[in-house]
Amino acid sequence: MKMNSIYWSLLQHKDWHLYIAATSKHLLYVGSQNQPFTAVSEWVKKKYPKATLVENSALLASYCDEIIEYLEGKRTTFTFSIDYKGTPFQLLVWRALHEIPYGQTKTYSDIAHYINKPAAVRAVGAAIGANPILLAVPCHRIVGKNGTLTGYRGGLEMKKKLLELEKLNAQL
Repeated sequence: MKMNSIYWSLLQHKDWHLYIAATSKHLLYVGSQNQPFTAVSEWVKKKYPKATLVENSALLASYCDEIIEYLEGKRTTFTFSIDYKGTPFQLLVWRALHEIPYGQTKTYSDIAHYINKPAAVRAVGAAIGANPILLAVPCHRIVGKNGTLTGYRGGLEMKKKLLELEKLNAQL
């Protein structure tokens, strides 16, 4: 039986260092700022246990190009294909995150209401925390009920940096 390959690359741009992973057709994973390689390799082992992890910067260059354009404030949306690997509820939440306009924020409650599950605020938070595709699935646009920055897999400093980037470029 042939094993599937999952390709990875380290995106390095200015002070950004992010591991990304993809199949030959779809983006699967965007890691946290300055995260070690073990984070992406452990995620791949968990979600795709029969896959082989292969470094291939050339194959992932188009993903990196769009992410760099985003980080430079030149892109507000992504055109690449994403392959979501999650539960039906997580997929529902992650799709709702795509509806948050660039430069704006929503609360966990807003997302729970948007998906017609207003009592599922904690479950929404857990689904957002499990998002494997940072930046492209914009979980950084979620804030606490009073507007404060709350947990983020990439860390609050990364979240703050992304929100400031979007706020600045949304006004241009």
